[in-house]
Amino acid sequence: MSTFRRPSGIYLANVRRHRGIPYLAPEFFRIARQTLAHRVVATLAYRGGQPIAGTLNFEKGTHLYGRYWGCIAHYEMLHFELAYYRLIERAIAQRHTRFEAGAQGEHKLARGLVPSFTHSAHWLRHRGLAEAVARFVAAEAEEVEARARAYLAHSPFRAAKPSA
Repeated sequence: MSTFRRPSGIYLANVRRHRGIPYLAPEFFRIARQTLAHRVVATLAYRGGQPIAGTLNFEKGTHLYGRYWGCIAHYEMLHFELAYYRLIERAIAQRHTRFEAGAQGEHKLARGLVPSFTHSAHWLRHRGLAEAVARFVAAEAEEVEARARAYLAHSPFRAAKPSA
């Protein structure tokens, strides 16, 4: 079965190459195909007719959310082409008001992607773990806000002029 029919193959190859933890189970891809296909935007790269890299992104209304990247090997600049440039082109063509390129990445600043805050909701069954996570998130919030301000100071865009 080709990697295209098994998108989890590209994902797992990328996780192994970076010694990550495969938190998306193969079942996720099957369920996403069944329940979210109308929101999926994928970018793929092929070599010799076989997919070698791809992104899994989601679109809702006027927003495009970049999420998962995978590649079977390292190809110079391919990540930026698929995960950013192609998606930026789509966002412009679809007249989206927001392209959220995903978490992490000082490397995104040079590509015109400035920090924006998003909302994330989690529920943890274990009360002690939930309280510990809540304390960590509260403490981390100040650092995240300070880092975002520092990144914005290096934005490639001019600051908007204050309205009168």
